Amino acid sequence: MGPPPHGRDLAAAPLVLTWEVTQACDLTCDHCRADAQPDRHPDELSTAEGRRLLEDVARFEPSPILVFSGGDPIKRPDLFQLAEHAVSVGLPTAVTPAPTALLDRAAIERFADVGIRRMALSLDGATPAAHDAFRGVEGSFETIGRAAEHAESVGLPLQINTTVTAVTAPDLPEIARLVEAFDAVMWEVFFLVPIGRGRDLEQLSPEHAERVMAWLYRRQRGAPFRLITVEAPHYRRVAHEVEMGESGRDVRVGSTRAGRGFLFVSHTGDVYPSGFLPRSVGNVRTEDVVRLYRESPFLRDLRDADRFSGPCGTCSYRARCGGSRSRAYATTGDSLASDPLCPYPGTTAGSATVPEHPERDRSRP
Repeated sequence: MGPPPHGRDLAAAPLVLTWEVTQACDLTCDHCRADAQPDRHPDELSTAEGRRLLEDVARFEPSPILVFSGGDPIKRPDLFQLAEHAVSVGLPTAVTPAPTALLDRAAIERFADVGIRRMALSLDGATPAAHDAFRGVEGSFETIGRAAEHAESVGLPLQINTTVTAVTAPDLPEIARLVEAFDAVMWEVFFLVPIGRGRDLEQLSPEHAERVMAWLYRRQRGAPFRLITVEAPHYRRVAHEVEMGESGRDVRVGSTRAGRGFLFVSHTGDVYPSGFLPRSVGNVRTEDVVRLYRESPFLRDLRDADRFSGPCGTCSYRARCGGSRSRAYATTGDSLASDPLCPYPGTTAGSATVPEHPERDRSRP
């Protein structure tokens, strides 16, 4: 399929590395991958260990985007010290704080002051009632609105993250309008993987997911924000088929999946292909994160689409897509199995899910 569109070797360095600095969080979100708790874990990486990790991550060439995640990263009192160190060693740095009372104007100003390049906030409903119910805390929706205003006032670029479930999917059109209203530069859309608290949530059917992806692709064309999907690599196929069907042009969107362009470090230092694929390949306390990424047999297998089984193993899009390895693992216990959310080569975006007049269908996924 040729080199990735960004021109980097994803076997040598990830595009994004997320460090879950803590599991502590004051929210009780329905879908929480981390099953977050109110208090910090006693075995979290220390400040000194975190600084060493950041220095090791900076040895990747080119440097990945470093994301401070959680839980709620603001629950760590040394977060700003760690962020300042990440910037000082040359890492482009982002943060994903929880929308709680801790996310006030002072915190956002400090993010900007230390050199954070982007702040991501999770928005999972188009109304206070819908979003707050999903997040488990009243007032979370209003906190996001205030935080977006503060970010704009200090010049801190904003990203909105949304989790797609059977409950949240109907709100996507209105959420997209809010993404524009918040002047966000990116909308990152996560397709639910049934782990953590997310096991109890209703997922979309494969056919519905396909329609949502086709709608997302059309919605982002001409939008002021960039849109990417997480744990839905078949969005690349859907986008290609929609564009070929409507304009005859090829299009490439996204390029990473678990272990291939993405790496996750837990609050205790365990290294995973993704936060949604809980199979550790080592720990940064005793092993080099650069070597783990490049040489782990498990990660190498995840990067080799020819090792996949079932439809993902024979699909003509396996190099471009590859399916969600996290969802395959969560549902079958086999990370090389097929992604059950993908209906291809049955109903595809290039046939039944592409309406004859697509602009008539822009209002709903």
